[in-house]
Formats: sequence, C-alpha cells, structure tokens
Amino acid sequence: MEEKLRHYIDALFENAPQSRRTADLKEELLQNLIDKYNDLRAAGKSEEAAFSLAAASVGDIDELLRTLAADPAQARSQEMLEKSRQKSAVLVSVAVMLYILSVVPVILVPDSLLAIVLLLVLVALATGLLIYNGMSKPRYVRANDTMVEEFKEWKAKNSGKNKLFASVSAALWAVTVVVYILVSFLTSAWHITWVIFLIAVAVEAILKAVFDLKA
Repeated sequence: MEEKLRHYIDALFENAPQSRRTADLKEELLQNLIDKYNDLRAAGKSEEAAFSLAAASVGDIDELLRTLAADPAQARSQEMLEKSRQKSAVLVSVAVMLYILSVVPVILVPDSLLAIVLLLVLVALATGLLIYNGMSKPRYVRANDTMVEEFKEWKAKNSGKNKLFASVSAALWAVTVVVYILVSFLTSAWHITWVIFLIAVAVEAILKAVFDLKA
C-alpha cells in the first residue's frame, strides 16, 4: 500500500518543477500520508477506505504547485514580505547600533554609576528590539484542515521559531561581551572573567532546549 500512496503523490506532483524543494515537499507529504493511512487502518478502516480517506485529507495542492513554479525572487517581492523585511532590517540595525554605543559611557567614564546605568539601559533596549523583531514576524494561519495547509503552517512556525532563537542568541552574546568588558574593567580580574563566556554557552544551550521543547 505504501507504493500505491507513493504513486498517488507522484501523480499529484506530475506537473511540478523538478527541484530539491519539490522533492523535499513530496517526501514530507508522502510520510504524512502514510502516517494518516496507518492511523486509519489502526482505527479499523479497510485498506481501500483508509486509502481514500488519507488521499482526501491531502486537499487541493494547486496553490502549492503554483508556489513551487513561481520565481522565488518574484515571491519575495510581495508587499507584506517586503514590508516585514524592511522593518526587520531597521530594527536589527538600531539594535546593533545600541549594543556598540552601550560600551562608550563606561569607556569614557569608567568609575561613573550613571555610565553603568546607561550601559544597562542601552543593552536592554537593544535586546528588546531583537526579541520584538523575532516575535513580530508574520505568522501563517492555515485556511483549512488539509494536510497541505498543515504542512505550510508547520513550515512557517519552524522558520519563525528558528529566526526568534537566532535573535535571542545574538542578543545573549552581545550582552555577554558587554558584561565581560564591564566586569573586567571594574574588577581588573581579566584572568578570571573569561568564565563569563562559559556561562553564556550554558545559557544558550538551555535556551535551545527550551525552544526545541516548544516545537
């Protein structure tokens, strides 16, 4: 029956462009179709009934095929995606600028409490911008309960999650460098303060585990 399901998927993608993206999507849909079929068989459905129900759950893939055939450069030029990209570029640029400027007060006035407070405020603002940028990305909402729409939603969700983790990770290391410089200047214990980077590695590993658990 698995071979029959594969033939069904191959027939759906008969006119799709031959690319790595198409091949990956076919394999993903086939695996989902097999899982659906096995679940229906376990629920007591006959082979033919399970096949028909599983095939029907795939839904209309015409829009997906048009997406595969579309020029990626043209797809990226869509208004919503372009606006999101521009906003993201501005937010990241401002965040990087704030991280760079945050160490200036401490370097200029190393013994000033106000300089330390200003550093922490700038770091907090930059980190907040990066997190907001990651969390405010447009989210895909499936139009129905078909397998194609479920796959689209899953793909968009994982892409957004990876981008958010990348933003948080970048913020973590920026803060780590700032803290390292600050503590080293204030204590002059340069031979010990490198341990801060080991702590950052551990924190990043914990954050990665948390993001994976929420997948």
